[in-house]
Amino acid sequence: MTQRGPDDSPDDSLRAATPSNDEGGGGGGRRGAASAVLALACAAQFMVVLDVSVVNVALPSIENALGFDSAGLQWVVNAYALVFAGFLLLGGRLADLYGRKRVFVLGLLLFTASSLVGGLADSPGLLVAARAVQGLGAAVLAPATLTILTTTFSEGAARTRAVATWTAVSSAGGAAGNLIGGVLTDSLSWRWILLINVPIGALALAAALAFLTPDRERGRGQRLDVPGAVLATVGVGSLTYGISQIESRGWSGPTTAVALAVGVLALAAFAAVEARFARAPLMPPRLFRIRAISVGNTVMLLAGACFIPMWYFLSLYMQNVLHYGALKAGLGFLPHTLVGIAGARLAPRLMESIGARRLIVLSAALSAAGFLWQSRATPDSGYLVGLLGPAVVMSAGMGPLITPITTTVTSGISDADAGAASGLMNATRQIGGSVGLAVLVAIAAGSGHTPAALSDDYGRAFLAMAAMLVAVVVGALALPVTRERTGAGAGRPMAGKRAR
Repeated sequence: MTQRGPDDSPDDSLRAATPSNDEGGGGGGRRGAASAVLALACAAQFMVVLDVSVVNVALPSIENALGFDSAGLQWVVNAYALVFAGFLLLGGRLADLYGRKRVFVLGLLLFTASSLVGGLADSPGLLVAARAVQGLGAAVLAPATLTILTTTFSEGAARTRAVATWTAVSSAGGAAGNLIGGVLTDSLSWRWILLINVPIGALALAAALAFLTPDRERGRGQRLDVPGAVLATVGVGSLTYGISQIESRGWSGPTTAVALAVGVLALAAFAAVEARFARAPLMPPRLFRIRAISVGNTVMLLAGACFIPMWYFLSLYMQNVLHYGALKAGLGFLPHTLVGIAGARLAPRLMESIGARRLIVLSAALSAAGFLWQSRATPDSGYLVGLLGPAVVMSAGMGPLITPITTTVTSGISDADAGAASGLMNATRQIGGSVGLAVLVAIAAGSGHTPAALSDDYGRAFLAMAAMLVAVVVGALALPVTRERTGAGAGRPMAGKRAR
């Protein structure tokens, strides 16, 4: 059962997401409101994840239309990714202090408005600025979507099903980005990869106003941890920027070295401020004494270092080795998407049968086998052996993996810390993807440009991902043992003690 802070009333989390006219309207009204909240959270998360990758196939069109140079074009991607990663911890804590509905609506407005500006941009500078504000909106919005779910649905089977649906939609958003970007760019214009967010955002905003009621404002009398927010943002942003420069400038380049040094120093200062000086810490140190959070986020970091770069290297393999066009490459991701969604939807039943920790171990091991198979693909492997077979195996493991990790790191957390826990989990996944991509690009770097040479290069990256998933298996063994139950005590450790 979720632990509550001293100021929480018993129905506080329900009121956060249930209209007041449903309070006495019976179980049907509450279930209907909860379903609407789930749909709302999933729609918002889909937009956030989609915009990480949707611009990739549209970059050549954007370059020609707005006159970007080769150095500036990367910032169409990096402006979003850097701001998103840098502000995730702050976005998570804002929901705890100032109310989930208020922060959700703020993030949605920022994201939707900046999408409109970006879609209408007539200069490189305006588009990059709009993408940066999009990243800020996403950093506020993403933790809020998960916080709303964890405070709407009680721990146990109901929450696990909600998180599984949220995970499936997240996976679909990541996989669909290339496909949707290709279709919109080919059939309409590159501008619609951003403008499509406007009607979706408007509908989500209307749903938020209708189905989310204001929850208790916990920040009354408390100041936001501004020093912690600045240090966390500078630290994560500088670290992510430094890592993004490794491929082009090398580890010893001045830009890379300065950015990495600033990032490390800022994060060290952040840890000191949170532990000793902050009255309302952005990331309360007590959370790291909970074993499910400390170990679970380490596991999420390693998983993110595999699953986010996976789309990058698969896209290169399909386009540079198999010579697929942008649209055909997008269609090539359909097996990964469909199998991954099916696996995520199956995760709650598997968790109820074998427990979260065992499911993480088995899923990571299955994904590792799929990445190992993918590492052996050649230009002559053909679609069935070189792409479809590995896709089914790796996605069958990937689909059920994120749900038990997410459930583990958000269980046993008070409503007052739900946003901080959600922000941390989103941050570790995003940072894991950024760090993993930089390391894997370095591993895959080669001197050849023939399909055979490129296939070997990408094969090394997939082999490294398989090794990291083996590390996920080992790390998961240190997680507390839990089993999903439908009755009282759902989600608690099997031994009946709080896991630390």
